[in-house]
Amino acid sequence: MKAIIVEDEFPAREELKYFINNFSNIEVINEFDNGVDVLKFIQENSVDVIFLDINIPMLDGMLLAKTVRQFKKSPKIVFITAYKEHAVDAFELEAFDYILKPYSDDRIISMLKKLEKSDTLDESVTISEEVTNENKKNLSSVTLWKNDKLIVVNIEDIYYCEARERETIVFTKDNEYIVKGCIKEFEKNLGKEIFFKTHRSFIVNVYKIKEIIPWFNSTYKLKLKDIDTEIPVSRSNIKEFRKIMHI
Repeated sequence: MKAIIVEDEFPAREELKYFINNFSNIEVINEFDNGVDVLKFIQENSVDVIFLDINIPMLDGMLLAKTVRQFKKSPKIVFITAYKEHAVDAFELEAFDYILKPYSDDRIISMLKKLEKSDTLDESVTISEEVTNENKKNLSSVTLWKNDKLIVVNIEDIYYCEARERETIVFTKDNEYIVKGCIKEFEKNLGKEIFFKTHRSFIVNVYKIKEIIPWFNSTYKLKLKDIDTEIPVSRSNIKEFRKIMHI
């Protein structure tokens, strides 16, 4: 993997390079102290991952990331920052990771290992894209009931699922569908990297989360994009939720 580091503090760049060079096979091909030069570089060079600070001159890291995400071939983005308040925005941009300074050795090494593993998985996905359309459909969709008809629904279009008595209701942006069975069984059909069980009665697509609202007893309510429903996060799931959302 080819990487660039975007960080305006020299000691921070050197520390990150130390971990990358000693604990991964990732190649650092350049480093920058401002966002504008990064845009010029990645328009002319192939980059697999950007290690990105948010507080950088000329073009801040969050705006830079939003611009980069519009590229046809967008690099993975790992935010490394002292500002925890941008975590939700980072996940809306589908950032690979969000690491808060000062970070521990274990935290940064773990991220690098996951990054290298994801590169292998990406290669597998590229290979799988060459199989038949039928095989691709089976990997990315579920069949749900609506008005006595079976409808094929793309898993990524699911916003959340709710348990109701002996059924599970599955919600997309504009429709709701019925699953004949408990939510625990339906959860097995969903990717863990996309969906999280916030409550015994709710599963949410983490990439559809728009806002995380602090609630009583240190819990949260979640507002989703495009729809008005608020999803609870139970106390028993708070620790894991904070971990995956890096809050």
